[in-house]
Amino acid sequence: MTSHMTPEQFREHGHAAVDWVADYWERIEAHPVLSQVAPGDVARAVPPRPPVAGEPFEQVLADLASVVTPGLTHWQHPSHFGYFPANTSGPSVLADLVCAGLGVQGMLWATSPACTELETAMLDWLVDLLDLPKRFRSDSAGGGVIQDSASSATLVATLAALHRATDGAWGRQGVRGRHTIYTSTQGHSSIEKAARIAGIGDANVRLVDVDPATLAMRPEALRRMIEADRAAGALPTMVVATVGTTSTTAIDPVAAIGEVCRDLGVWLHVDAAYAGSAAVCPELRWTHAGVEHADSYCFDPHKWLLTGFDCDAFWVADRGELIQALSVLPEYLRNAATESGAVIDYRDWQVPLGRRFRALKLWFTMRWYGVEGLREHIRRGVDLAQQFAARVRADERFEVVAPHPLSLVCFRLRPLAGEGEAAADARNEELLRRLNASGRLYLTHTRVNDRHTLRMAIGAPATEERHVTAAWEAIQRTAAELLG
Repeated sequence: MTSHMTPEQFREHGHAAVDWVADYWERIEAHPVLSQVAPGDVARAVPPRPPVAGEPFEQVLADLASVVTPGLTHWQHPSHFGYFPANTSGPSVLADLVCAGLGVQGMLWATSPACTELETAMLDWLVDLLDLPKRFRSDSAGGGVIQDSASSATLVATLAALHRATDGAWGRQGVRGRHTIYTSTQGHSSIEKAARIAGIGDANVRLVDVDPATLAMRPEALRRMIEADRAAGALPTMVVATVGTTSTTAIDPVAAIGEVCRDLGVWLHVDAAYAGSAAVCPELRWTHAGVEHADSYCFDPHKWLLTGFDCDAFWVADRGELIQALSVLPEYLRNAATESGAVIDYRDWQVPLGRRFRALKLWFTMRWYGVEGLREHIRRGVDLAQQFAARVRADERFEVVAPHPLSLVCFRLRPLAGEGEAAADARNEELLRRLNASGRLYLTHTRVNDRHTLRMAIGAPATEERHVTAAWEAIQRTAAELLG
């Protein structure tokens, strides 16, 4: 007979699991930031078949240390400076535990009213916290919903934009005509993927030139491109403006882009996946100038706002368009609450039917930290990044290669006298390889103006000034070894 874990056993083993996570956080600096395993090492450590009889939970926890931990790149490590932060925090982890324990399926209001209504309240809290346009609040024509990621938010925005551009015909007849989507050359890869999934095709994603100094989209180039495409018979459908590009955190001029979209009748989606969190600080809200023009907007609390993955906050100015684009109501989902029209069914705001109780993470996190605690976290990351950039500029061997308004700094070794870009790129690649192989820190790279560039992304909750100082000293030492 199956032996389910009793509440008493769950309490005992749950305490042990929480202790394991707490110990992991406490000792995280003892681990190399980047996993040192070779391909296949973890798979070989896992038995080829599951156990016939159940095993003690103590053995499962032991194998976390021996099998899993060596194969981790430690995203919560204070010296993880790659990609963007993937924050989590104590209250967020505990909320995920409660979410898993409740096992709620929140596809409809009727399947758990608290799951829906708390989410609506949290998205309204975030509108006020970030000082977003009031038309994104649930008490307006718009509203917010939690997606799993900004990639999904872009896809959902694309589908809503198609619905508007075709007066709803795309949902009944499929995508017809050559629909076009616009973003800058620095836009996220998820835009092309959304175009593929929606049936538009990534060949119809049009890349708009950027200002070479700021790497931000040029609105006049966008206008010319849309007008030329329309004259050629295309159906311009959506523009994606970015507040904080993945490569360099370039900030597109949303206000000017919004005017273009308004004049030419094109949906404007604003992707602020990483940088949106900065708007909790009043002094950083300049990054969101022009967001009032957006038809949809998203940011990821799971990047820089101490909320564990997955949690993307997505808003639309007109929820009716979104619901009409995505709603399919079979008989088995019909219920009195839905038929009344008095409730929100978030199944109509996303691609999948099912959904977890992710709002608990926002609720726990915002209540634990409060507004001032969240602001302190953002400000600390920005301050540490500016200190790091100043150190780079003070060393004549290096250069900062892009604006750094928030907590990402893009930098590289300068070319030697008479040296070509290929040789300089190779030296920067080797610098990155040696730094990451050391295990003491982890950086990632990009290309800025076609030059290999290192990215220093600061924002982990445990990162302190001493970690940034140690990283810079390691960078200087390794550069000295390379330069002889």
